[in-house]
Amino acid sequence: MNEALPDVPEVRVVGLPQLTSGFDLVERLDLPMHLKVHGPLDPLGGEQLAQLAEAINLKGRGGAGFPFHKKLRSVAESAIKRGVRPVVVVNGSEDEPACRKDTVLINRAPHLILDGALLCAEALGARTLVIGVTRESTQRSMEAALAERGLSNSRRSALRAWVQRNPVRMVTGAAASLIRSVDGGPAIPPGRKISASKSGVGGAPTLLSNAETFAQLAIAARIGPERYGNTGLYDEPGTVMLTVSGAVARPMVIEVPTGVPLRYVLQLAGAPPVPQGVLTGGYHGKWIDAATVNEAIVSRNSLDAVGGALGAGAILPITQETCPLGESLRVAQWLAEESAGQCGPCYLGLPAAARGMEDILNGGGPAALEALKQVAKNVKRRGACSHPDGSAMFLESTIKAFTDDLAAHVLGNGCGRPVEGVLPLFEGGRAPTGIPGGAEPEEAGSSRQKIYVDWTLCRGHGLCADILPEVFELGADGFPTVAQAQVPRYAEAKALRAVRRCPALALRIEEDTRGQAPSRNLPVLSQGRGRRALGR
Repeated sequence: MNEALPDVPEVRVVGLPQLTSGFDLVERLDLPMHLKVHGPLDPLGGEQLAQLAEAINLKGRGGAGFPFHKKLRSVAESAIKRGVRPVVVVNGSEDEPACRKDTVLINRAPHLILDGALLCAEALGARTLVIGVTRESTQRSMEAALAERGLSNSRRSALRAWVQRNPVRMVTGAAASLIRSVDGGPAIPPGRKISASKSGVGGAPTLLSNAETFAQLAIAARIGPERYGNTGLYDEPGTVMLTVSGAVARPMVIEVPTGVPLRYVLQLAGAPPVPQGVLTGGYHGKWIDAATVNEAIVSRNSLDAVGGALGAGAILPITQETCPLGESLRVAQWLAEESAGQCGPCYLGLPAAARGMEDILNGGGPAALEALKQVAKNVKRRGACSHPDGSAMFLESTIKAFTDDLAAHVLGNGCGRPVEGVLPLFEGGRAPTGIPGGAEPEEAGSSRQKIYVDWTLCRGHGLCADILPEVFELGADGFPTVAQAQVPRYAEAKALRAVRRCPALALRIEEDTRGQAPSRNLPVLSQGRGRRALGR
């Protein structure tokens, strides 16, 4: 089984280092060492900065790949039009189990990220800078970097700057989730989509991009667009930070110029000479097969052209000895757990998709495959964030990439290979739960509460499945498929809501007190009286 990646794995570089300059000297570049390695940085005007970003074709390195110069100009125009000061937000939330490049940068080169963010803040006239993180190590490193620069959240400061720590969850990395948390809400996407460039933190125009993007901007501002363009491809100049894990001898974060063959990157990490497949872009990415790996180079356009994705910069090969559908099932189950639990197509659709993949592996035949395809299609473009879209893309790519294995499972008795668990998940296989705001580890698992259906009262309204999809699923007849079930600890409040809202008063909650002290979370209800009391 593949163990969880550490926050800061081994770091390598191909060619001359840019973002990783100085990593061979010290573990972390504090401000004096940062200035020795990179030198001072002169401020730039807003249009100068936009022209620089455009000249180097800088795109967001968090996955979406939106042109940075367009975002910068949009924020400036909105701020001028409304007469308000904008906000700058660095997104250092890196919550995929297979991604560590931003975490490495924050832990080892925090001032390079701050350089880019402060350039933007000064150019835009911003008076607020927020750095969003989710790990204790990144919080410590960035708070130390702010202190080294004399930056704080004091009201008397010319620029108020602070670190916003959120739970480690996939949806936390969404821009809207981070903005919502900065405003005091839960770190989940709101129900409506609004451009941060027009209305972000506190309703102000907000420039939000990921940590590597700001670091790349700082490098380009120091050396200029011409010298920056001497590295990498003409149309995608510079370097890229990648996290290489999966079936490799040496999991690592590696800085490479664009244009380097992907097979060379895999060789450096000790990947199999002929991998069965390579997942590109992370768990919202796409699979490519062994033959395609030999054609691909490290660039957004190249990977797109061969059916892969640069995405969040994660590269994960798997061996010929493991079942690719079984590996993908583990990821699909984790993606389902990562739902914020507020959009039906996501919190109902993703678990259904994972069950569909499991049905295929268990010999469900062509019907199971068609059901999975339909579910993946139905969840796309219907959520408050990109999580269902990315998850559906991963599932569809799995079906497309491993046709021989799919045929063996759908039409035969399976591929006969075990699941080695080479794709990293969180330590111990435990994933954060899908509840707003995140769950602490002790909230995982089952509670002592059980929920029951009284069939003499149930009329098949189906509201229980809408409120509590973790427990209830409706059968073909429209009625729940279970009569009783244990309530997951994180879903206790939702279970109580389902009981209260059942139109037929057909649900009740009881506590299993065998050998345990009573729980304080939910009331202990008698079989008859509780049904009426909670049904009012």
